Amino acid sequence: MKSMLLAAVAVVSLMSVAHAADAYKFALIPKGMDNPYFDLSRDGCQAEAKKLGNVTCIYKGPATHEPATEVQITQDFITQGIDGIAISVADADSVMKVIKQARDANIPVITFDADADKSARQAYVGTDNTEMGRELGRQLIKAHPKAGTFATQSGGPAAANLNDRLKGLYEVLKGAGWTEVKGSPAFCNDDSALAAQQLSDFATANPDIDAIIPIGGWALFAPKAYKSFVDSNMDKMKAGKLPLVMPDTLPVELQLLKDGYVSVLVGQRPYEMGEKAMDMLVALKKGEKVPVMNAVGLDVVTKDNVDKFLSAAK
Repeated sequence: MKSMLLAAVAVVSLMSVAHAADAYKFALIPKGMDNPYFDLSRDGCQAEAKKLGNVTCIYKGPATHEPATEVQITQDFITQGIDGIAISVADADSVMKVIKQARDANIPVITFDADADKSARQAYVGTDNTEMGRELGRQLIKAHPKAGTFATQSGGPAAANLNDRLKGLYEVLKGAGWTEVKGSPAFCNDDSALAAQQLSDFATANPDIDAIIPIGGWALFAPKAYKSFVDSNMDKMKAGKLPLVMPDTLPVELQLLKDGYVSVLVGQRPYEMGEKAMDMLVALKKGEKVPVMNAVGLDVVTKDNVDKFLSAAK
């Protein structure tokens, strides 16, 4: 009986060791933790980790958009022996060395949301950003068929994903005869209050401008300031002379559309990015191959389908 008990204890111990050996801790690193867009990636990451059962999603990034801090946080995770890293790259050049450092330590690295395709990262999951820029342009032309003048706004000038969106936007708008105003694009560095102010500044400096079309939803995350900008131009918006085609479909943005402060939203799927990041890191950790490019889709939201998206967001 005693030998049987000892054998059972040994089996349980071995199973515990095996389970511990198969448990993974993965880091999800956003550009800035003050950006509510990344909260959805965090939620998807943590939900998928819980579903997998043997995975922990650690969500940590700079307090605000700061490439040097993002690099330092990544280095800290490497030092701690993290099992895998998914990073939304704020500055593609700044992460080259730290990603190689992680790979040299046999730590799987993927990018999500924003890529660094010349780095040693193994895969990317996120939006086809050039196509998102094109879709923003197509939706603007649909709302305002006659070519005119426009301004755009980006986050940081070194963000590859945002530069791809600008490329797609310019391809469609300039190809259709639209003209960009002086001072565009403006860069808000993911600062919502600054983003809202820049939209107002564009409208003030260009009273006859036909469109202001950011490639990120930063201004809408400061709804009071954004509403002030729209209220000052509401007559033009209602007359179709200043359609407001905006990116992303977070709850605050969906509500602004429902309330008449946005014409159209072109949304990414950050929750799905967080989910897929965990699945991809598990596969890589097990020595399996994953596709290098993993694009998630886009959603176009108008007043006709906004209620459906609001219901899903609750």
